Amino acid sequence: LSDPEFLDGFAALESLNLSFDAWLYHPQLDELVALATTFSKIKIVLNHVGGPLGLGPYQGRRSEVFKAWQSSMAAIANCDNVFVKLGGLNMSIAGFGWQKKTAPPSSSELAEAIAPYFNAVIKLFGARRCMLESNFPVDRVAGSYVILWNAYKRATQHFSNAERAQLFYQTAVDFYRLDNH
Repeated sequence: LSDPEFLDGFAALESLNLSFDAWLYHPQLDELVALATTFSKIKIVLNHVGGPLGLGPYQGRRSEVFKAWQSSMAAIANCDNVFVKLGGLNMSIAGFGWQKKTAPPSSSELAEAIAPYFNAVIKLFGARRCMLESNFPVDRVAGSYVILWNAYKRATQHFSNAERAQLFYQTAVDFYRLDNH
């Protein structure tokens, strides 16, 4: 995100009134802070809750990764032009091991795994800057589309109806300027 050619192209988004979807892994999040600060008028959505990794050198270090990820997410939350897509935690790179199980997890199991990430992001950004995402077909390693969305319902059940309307619908409509009729 700091390559001069990329930055030249990125700068063009402002005059075109376009947004940018960023998919990064948690060790790269500080680069997004620099980009969002430099281009504060360009709306950015960070995909997959900022990509907390759970494989390779991050395997077995979930608590440590969560702390580092949360710290970087707090820095990003100070950039008013950045929004977050809640999802993508069911990919194998997150390290939950869903693909290794003999049966897919229940929506309750998924909700329990993803809720700490969702809660942290919603607390930092507010529901107005968060939207749920399915990430299908990649999320299929953790089960069906129905199980995924039931997990999202469970993970967000303690939020108000207005906040849930933002998370499940309105933030995406507003961010992507969709016709909501």
